[in-house]
Amino acid sequence: MSKTIIVSNRLPVNITIEQDKVYYKESIGGLATGLKSFHEDGNTLWVGWDGLDCEDVPENLKMPIYNELQSQYNCIPVELSSDDINDYYLGFCNKTIWPLFHYFQNTTVFDPHLWNAYKQVNNKFFEEIKKIIKKNDTIWIHDYQLFLLPELLRNHDSTLTIGFFLHIPFPSYELFRQLPWREEILWGLTGSDLIGFHTFDYARHFISSIRRVLSLDAKGQSFYHKDRTVLVDVFPMGIDYKKFNTAINEKDILHANNEYAMKTRGNQVVLSVDRLDYTKGIPERIKAVDLFFTENSDYLEKVSFIMIVAPSRSDVDTYNMLLKEIEELVSHTNGKHGTIGWTPIMFFYKPFPFEELVSLYNLADVLLVTPLRDGMNLVAKEYIASRPDKLGTLILSETAGAATELGEALIVNPNDLQMISHQLKVALEMPKREQIERNSILHKRLERYNIFFWASEFMRKLRSIHLRQTSIKSILLKDQEEINFIKAYKSAEKRLIFFDYDGTLVMFNNSPSKAVPDLELKQILTKLTEDPKNIISIVSGRQKEFLEEHFNSFNVNLIANHGLSFKEQNKEWIETEIVHNDWQKEIRPIIQMFTDNTPGSFIEEKTFSLAWHYRRCDPDLSSLRLNDLRETLLDLTRTMNLTIMDGNKVLEVKDSSVNKGKGIQSMLIHHTDVPFVLAVGDDHTDEDMFHILSEKDYSIKIGTGKTEARFHLPDPSSFRALLNKIIE
Repeated sequence: MSKTIIVSNRLPVNITIEQDKVYYKESIGGLATGLKSFHEDGNTLWVGWDGLDCEDVPENLKMPIYNELQSQYNCIPVELSSDDINDYYLGFCNKTIWPLFHYFQNTTVFDPHLWNAYKQVNNKFFEEIKKIIKKNDTIWIHDYQLFLLPELLRNHDSTLTIGFFLHIPFPSYELFRQLPWREEILWGLTGSDLIGFHTFDYARHFISSIRRVLSLDAKGQSFYHKDRTVLVDVFPMGIDYKKFNTAINEKDILHANNEYAMKTRGNQVVLSVDRLDYTKGIPERIKAVDLFFTENSDYLEKVSFIMIVAPSRSDVDTYNMLLKEIEELVSHTNGKHGTIGWTPIMFFYKPFPFEELVSLYNLADVLLVTPLRDGMNLVAKEYIASRPDKLGTLILSETAGAATELGEALIVNPNDLQMISHQLKVALEMPKREQIERNSILHKRLERYNIFFWASEFMRKLRSIHLRQTSIKSILLKDQEEINFIKAYKSAEKRLIFFDYDGTLVMFNNSPSKAVPDLELKQILTKLTEDPKNIISIVSGRQKEFLEEHFNSFNVNLIANHGLSFKEQNKEWIETEIVHNDWQKEIRPIIQMFTDNTPGSFIEEKTFSLAWHYRRCDPDLSSLRLNDLRETLLDLTRTMNLTIMDGNKVLEVKDSSVNKGKGIQSMLIHHTDVPFVLAVGDDHTDEDMFHILSEKDYSIKIGTGKTEARFHLPDPSSFRALLNKIIE
């Protein structure tokens, strides 16, 4: 029976060791809460770092800790050393990924040593998971600390169902491209079946990077890679709504509420709650509060601003400098506006327990949440949920992920101090009726889209994409299917073989003229053609001159121009159809106009077709131009005998009477007694070949997507590997 494995940087259990005694405490964080229902299932495991420096843990405690975590908490710990923690977590994760993905490129560190540590720790997670996975298991990987893990697992076992969720923003392509290891990180993520983000913007940025950096064909919310469709979708993370909404009735919370009400002397209260981090916009927020009191002197001694900052990374200089700046700004603002009996900003640098936090949520008239960049920000949701009276006003930064869901809040630019000051006044003066109207909508949304809905919806979509993968008509040619294929090949007395060229025998090249046969391909073709049982044809959209130049020395038949031109070994070319190219004079200027407006594109003129290549173009621009060009050509050629074909980064116009199926038909007719027939290709033009083959014949599509081929392989390199096997 398959199981579910949750993987995150940290386990949902906090461990402390005091005098050789081990203490365990379950985490109350959002992720642990959201996945609790899945994790409590007896067939679910959670893999992550236990939070301990493995070098400091006494040897006699290591096995008892491992056994306790596994038996009592269904957790498998990954051991990390102090070097791992410093170089991987405090290093690459928090000095490279965190600042860059939050748009702080000026503070980002690009250090190969830290990158190597990141790779090593991802591999440590892989090695630990490898011990416990079985075929068809489901794995849900969380966050930026484990970008490389999906591909490691996929390469190890292709039957796994792998989901990945990123809890921080994914930056725009212009920022992401600055990362020296951008390809490795994206390839790591492509091992997933489903990749989830908090907002559509993050998903859009990721798709853009996939297209631009890896040149993968991304369509809508998915892209093809090797033998799979990878789905990219949006899952805004929620909170435990019921927990916060019912908490105010508890005795301890009511007591704390009264205590804080006395401290603020009945003033209106503005609250902010953050972890110490430069992404939270805390200095800017204090300056905005200073501006508010400067511009609104009538609010002096009538409003109390409670600022809670939870300690974080106190051993990092950047954070210590930030704390010092915050303290100086608080001191300046209090000294400027405060009186003997009133302190404008009440600053607390400490974590607050749940009970006190909820009491403050209920006390606050306004919650001020103004991060410069935030993946989601659950504090904003907690504040609304904690108010069963539906009172209170939320001021929220437009650059927080939560802003896409909480549109009824007062949305601000976190860098616009004047705007924040103005909205503070609006919030403090907002009538209760309007507060209730706005918050009632938010309550309904948060109650439905809670943390449990988030987790179940992700898992539902992950199961859905897995079913879609397994329902693809063509079968991946590997394992037993590959054995059967090789057996059929070797036992056949005669074989009829048709090879497409670009994207099948060779990888695509930005310049088609440079995609020439390499030494390995020449060796493969030499060995295949030396076998007298093989009748081999190269079937390509290329022109006669190209095929003749590169393949005339091999004992192969050449079929050029998508089947229009045919040449047997040592014979002259013949045309399979009588066609004309007068139409090119009318069509070429249209394509030329689009070429002029699309940098990097070019026209390839063939005898009986025109091809518009856009492999070297900006993918977003070329996608836009492609649709316009296709529509223009379809409208223009409506009364002509022409076909518009989409290929791999190419749009081709050709005579409708010409296709590869017709090109190989005469060969099939003259060799009806051949027991083994094989056709291999990678794009729409090759579907005509697959279509006319019988059910017993072999057809292989290189790449993924809808196809009539019986089998598929990921890429030309995997096809070459297959050819080398049948040669051997």
